[in-house]
Amino acid sequence: MQKIAIPSEGNRFAQHFGRCPEYTIIETDGKEILNKKVIPNPGHEPGFLPRYLKDLGVDCVLAGGMGRRAKDLFDSNGIKVVTGVSGSIEDGVKLYLEGKLETEEDICDH
Repeated sequence: MQKIAIPSEGNRFAQHFGRCPEYTIIETDGKEILNKKVIPNPGHEPGFLPRYLKDLGVDCVLAGGMGRRAKDLFDSNGIKVVTGVSGSIEDGVKLYLEGKLETEEDICDH
C-alpha cells in the first residue's frame, strides 16, 4: 500500500505545493486506487508540511512545483517527490501508478 499526497484545487493539480487550498490524499495498492480523501491546507510554514504529511502516513507527493528546500525536507522525511505534474488528479495518479511520470529537474526557486 502507498499513500500519495497531491496539492489540489478541486479535481486538478494546484501548481504550487505549499500555497494550494487543499490536499488530496490517495491510498493505492499496486495500480489500484483504494481510497481518496480531501483535507484543507493546514498552513504554509517552513518545514511543517513534510512532517504533517509523514504523520498522516504519506510516502509520495505528486506536485506541479516545489521549492528546493521543501523537496530536501521531504527527502529527509523519507517521502518521494515527483514534480511537473498537471491536469486532473485522476490522470496524474494513473500515469504515476503506471510508472510513466518522472520528476522534472526544474524545481521552483522562490
